[in-house]
Amino acid sequence: MPYSKVFEQVQQNIQLAYRQAIDADARLDSLQQAGLGKFKAIFSKDQGFSTESNRFKPYVAELVELYDDIKKDAEPDTELLKDLVAQLGLVLQMMQEFKQKSK
Repeated sequence: MPYSKVFEQVQQNIQLAYRQAIDADARLDSLQQAGLGKFKAIFSKDQGFSTESNRFKPYVAELVELYDDIKKDAEPDTELLKDLVAQLGLVLQMMQEFKQKSK
């Protein structure tokens, strides 16, 4: 499969995103308990997500579903794959920024 290296890299980054999402969501829980972090969603609809959540794990779960859908096709949809990689980049970037700003 010509996409095997791409899928391997995407899977590794999704796993990284999941681990980071657990930490980021715990930090968001702490902020919310302190009366901070009052927002409805991390990402807006125009950023390509159908999920609307004030935590990161639901966005990562959406990426996992998309990844699984793309990977099961014999000939993956390259546009969907590009969208997945872009959204994964957004999630990782947002979590990194959140981590730096919430120290």
